[in-house]
Amino acid sequence: MSAKAPPKNAQPAPADVQARYTKYKNELTALAQKMGELEQEGEEHDLVLSTLTPLLKTEPTRKCFRLIGGVLVERTVSEVEPDLKGNLMGIQNALEQLVQTYKTKEDEFQRFQKDFNIQARDGRP
Repeated sequence: MSAKAPPKNAQPAPADVQARYTKYKNELTALAQKMGELEQEGEEHDLVLSTLTPLLKTEPTRKCFRLIGGVLVERTVSEVEPDLKGNLMGIQNALEQLVQTYKTKEDEFQRFQKDFNIQARDGRP
């Protein structure tokens, strides 16, 4: 015997709406936290690059140490600088993608709130 599918115009149960609302909120919070982490990591890379840039001109063979996968590795300033720039570019690209994902998810969340006439009690979405 086959079960009948609910009609297309049927409203979901309040518990289902609450679950979806909570899921959206949690996803947006997780994305915002990850964006914050990436921004901080990018700022750290910028700081290190700004410190190493003057040394590239005066002492490109100067020893420096880099933490790679939990292991401290001895390199030279001229070897580390391109790697740091590449990492910074990767962080910036990942951050841009996360921002786009956040905006898309936020738009979906706002449509969801509008569709179900949801208004947050604290005044925030």
